[in-house]
Amino acid sequence: MSLSEKTCVPCKGGVAPMARDEAERYQAQTPGWDLTHDATRIQREFKFKNFAQALEFVNKVGELSEAQQHHPEIAFGWGHVTVEIWTHKIHGLHENDFILAAKVNELV
Repeated sequence: MSLSEKTCVPCKGGVAPMARDEAERYQAQTPGWDLTHDATRIQREFKFKNFAQALEFVNKVGELSEAQQHHPEIAFGWGHVTVEIWTHKIHGLHENDFILAAKVNELV
């Protein structure tokens, strides 16, 4: 099953964040996303033709995030959106982060 076909399962903590090598394997399944913060977060920047398209994308990511109960950091402005994902409860990466990233990729 691909990552985008899975559903995020709320993380209650108490698990270790992914090691870099595991995160790199998941990253290979989420094109365009970069490992950041010493492989404890993933981030991607999306480009759009104007502010309205960027805002529309932000709203779609917000709706998806609510449905998945997993909420990224989102920054945007004229023609660009940056989405940053990590699991706050474990201060690092979890499979959920890559599931959300794969689903965000499908919104473009």
